[in-house]
Amino acid sequence: MTIAEQGDASRLPWADGVYSIKRHGTSLTNCDSEPVQAPGCIQSHGALVTARLSDLTILQVSENSEQYLGAVPERLLGQPLGNVISSEHEIRLRSMIENDSIEGNALFAFTHPARADMAPLDVCVHTMSGVLILEFESSSRGADPLLHPAGDFFTSVRAAVTRMQSTTGQLAFCDRIAREVRTITGLDRVMVYRFHADNHGEVVAESKLDELAPWLGLHYPEADIPKPARDIYQRIWIRPVPNAAGPLIELVPLANPDTGKPLTMTYCSLRGASVMYTEYLANMGVGASLTMPILIEGELWGLIACHHRQPTAFPHQMRAACELLAQVASLQLKSSDRIESLEYGLKVEQIHQELVAKAAREGDLLALSDRQPSLLDAMDADGAALYHMDRWWTAGRTPSEEQLDALADWVNLRPEFLSLTRPVFATDMLSREYPEGAGIRDVASGVIAVQVSRLRRDLIMWFRPETIQTVKWAGHPDDKPLVPGPNGMRLTPRRSFELFVESVRNRSLPWTMLEIDAALRLRLLIMDLATSEGERISELNVDLTSSNEELDAFAYVASHDLKEPLRGIHRYAHQLLESADTIGALNRGRMESLMRLTLRMDSLLDSLLHYSRVGRTNLEFEAVDLNDAVADALEMVGVRRHPSDVGVVFERPLPTVLCDLVRVREIFSNLISNALKYNRDPHPRIEVGYLRPDEPGPRPNMPAEALGETIYYVRDNGIGIEARHHEQIFRMFKRLHGRDEFGGGVGAGLTVVKKVVSRHGGHVWLDSTLNHGTTFFFTLPSLAQPNRNRE
Repeated sequence: MTIAEQGDASRLPWADGVYSIKRHGTSLTNCDSEPVQAPGCIQSHGALVTARLSDLTILQVSENSEQYLGAVPERLLGQPLGNVISSEHEIRLRSMIENDSIEGNALFAFTHPARADMAPLDVCVHTMSGVLILEFESSSRGADPLLHPAGDFFTSVRAAVTRMQSTTGQLAFCDRIAREVRTITGLDRVMVYRFHADNHGEVVAESKLDELAPWLGLHYPEADIPKPARDIYQRIWIRPVPNAAGPLIELVPLANPDTGKPLTMTYCSLRGASVMYTEYLANMGVGASLTMPILIEGELWGLIACHHRQPTAFPHQMRAACELLAQVASLQLKSSDRIESLEYGLKVEQIHQELVAKAAREGDLLALSDRQPSLLDAMDADGAALYHMDRWWTAGRTPSEEQLDALADWVNLRPEFLSLTRPVFATDMLSREYPEGAGIRDVASGVIAVQVSRLRRDLIMWFRPETIQTVKWAGHPDDKPLVPGPNGMRLTPRRSFELFVESVRNRSLPWTMLEIDAALRLRLLIMDLATSEGERISELNVDLTSSNEELDAFAYVASHDLKEPLRGIHRYAHQLLESADTIGALNRGRMESLMRLTLRMDSLLDSLLHYSRVGRTNLEFEAVDLNDAVADALEMVGVRRHPSDVGVVFERPLPTVLCDLVRVREIFSNLISNALKYNRDPHPRIEVGYLRPDEPGPRPNMPAEALGETIYYVRDNGIGIEARHHEQIFRMFKRLHGRDEFGGGVGAGLTVVKKVVSRHGGHVWLDSTLNHGTTFFFTLPSLAQPNRNRE
């Protein structure tokens, strides 16, 4: 079979029958295609018998049955199981079948008595899919005490467990596991091998003979333990291979005569080892291996891998002791893993709570990034960035602002943000999904991103750099040589275990689920904070609205009532001035000043009355063609569009919007009037236009609240306004020039404009350059409702 054919299962040599390592094991070009759970063969250090569960009739036996059981397969097949074991042991088996949980769970049953030419055999049994499976293995009692020094396994295991439980720290615990297992087994080398997130493995602890080369810290590619093998390790607790070079013993027949199906041998200690595996061991100089999985929450965390240079026996008691240690190790590592995760989670949560509390005190999300603690202190990352108030706030090592802008544009379109339960984007290899990420891999190969505000596109991102992981591979990870086999070229394990260094490009350390959950938790905390702040602002707005209404009422009453005595003063002053022929010039001047002051005060009261009416009168919303509103405003201020000394420019017709015609006309009349009044240019120019939300164009000084709204503007080439006066000019009666300069006035027009815009739910702001003109921008939200007011 060639490599090109390896994906075609129908052309596998065993496609029409059952698999046998002995027949087909050297035909493999792909480890994942090997049916390792039904290998059709056992190892040579024992014999296997299967019997029909209903009547204990022998269905299959290993072809070495004569060596261990004294009869060739042909004499046993179809015979009662009682022909092989004693009646006493048969009663024991029937009791186990009835009373014990042995489905997929191999248990020691009894010791088969010694024969003249054969030592006693330990017999383990389990059932699988209606078949009773008996494994006969040498008891190995009297095995070399130097090789297995811990003959009293119970005492040894109890002492080992005590020492393991008193060990703190994950690496120290793994080191303890390696030493305890080696003490009990007496094998040459015991390693604790941990799987990383990408399924490649690393030796994290090792106990060995001094003369052996150390393998501690070496990494092994994922392919060294293919997925079918990892799947089996999630179901069993121990895998012995006493003689890696031993012959394979085939079952007779290969298929169950009742079902025609191969025997599933997942839980068999005698299960035959793959040729790839035994060759792999041989290439490493290993004669025997014993492997125990470490499972956490049912997932394969790692392995306890034991190697011996010479073939050796693994007595049942020793295997049971190792199996127990592996289970204790799994439980304790699970506890250690949880403690470390809990400590990290508590640290992250505490800092996030501090961040949010600080932001609440200061009333701004900027507190998350510009002081200690910051976003970077919570998460194990090299950099963090917050997009807020239309700019970036960063901590640690991050991409440049231009790179952040581009990344944010891409991230904000991620479908993950549409999730109602987990709106988060996380990757440890950004360039795989975002090609431009290759350019920022030195700071941002790994990214976690959460949106704080979809409307304002506020975003928090954490970054991890490319981890140029200098990994010490045990041999080249891609070295999988092919050699000629009986069916063409076949796969063999690599022969070189020389240290090979590979740098992992474009990838960061992976984010843990805890870190991703912490990012989501922080997002919720910030959103809660924003909600609380919104409620507080709403309450303030209610109070402010009430105060404004009271102020409007007071202004109306005061200005209305003051006008009456003012008119009396003016009238009497006028009469005195006409009737007093004899008063001197000085007093006449004073009387004339008194009359001018009463007139000015009358103008101020008129403006105050008008302002209070604007705040008190209900708005009448209707569909208004703004072109008509502007035309009326131009007529009111005495400007004709064509021809005129004043250039009035419309880039395009204005839209029709829902608003109060009278008040919006007042906005345009005040802005156009100011554009004409504060202008020294012999040819005043006024431009009236708008920008839709989806249109490009400058929007200087735009408040965040105006995002997504159509913006209207009135632009002039007038005298301009210094930036320090941009807020003051909207105050009542605020004038920046002398009383009689630029045609006089009381300074109420822009105050009224702001009031009207606010009552439409909009915002007004300006951009101005001294001596070059001013542009007033404002919004009239399309969903404006009557009496809406943001003040």
